Amino acid sequence: MVQSVELLFDEATDVAVRAEWQRLWDAGMPSRTRVRAESNRPHITLFVARHIPPEIDELLGRRIATPSFHIRLGGLVMFGGRHVTLSRLVVPSKALLSLHRSVFDLAAHATEITPHIRPGEWTPHVTLARRLPADQIAEAARLLDGGDIIGRASVVRRWDGDAKREWVVTAPP
Repeated sequence: MVQSVELLFDEATDVAVRAEWQRLWDAGMPSRTRVRAESNRPHITLFVARHIPPEIDELLGRRIATPSFHIRLGGLVMFGGRHVTLSRLVVPSKALLSLHRSVFDLAAHATEITPHIRPGEWTPHVTLARRLPADQIAEAARLLDGGDIIGRASVVRRWDGDAKREWVVTAPP
């Protein structure tokens, strides 16, 4: 498993992404709705590593301000081959890129950092479905053709995939 630092959204944005998850699910397609855990929330992954030591959590808590900026979830993107991960691209803003850089710099000595999370290689996105068969991509795109989702960043959280535990790093707005 992995550990991550993630950016969560305001309630309206969370609801809008969950509605997209549900549209896919209702059409019989894979969707993040399948995961019923309370910790399954729409988010932007800012950092991923095999292990993030407690001292990094302390640094994040002290040095990362509560995010309060607009987020635009744009068009669809697919990662993979025969089965894809379907996501919405996040339009990178100066505030988002600055937050990403700050988190990365603070966490850079974690264990086994995922290469695609490094500044300059990172593709900010919100996952909608994993393991979507290639022959369902066109139908999924049709179902999700509702334009951009515009919302706000809310809090930064930490996720520990080994312990299946989450906690908020920044204070709620």
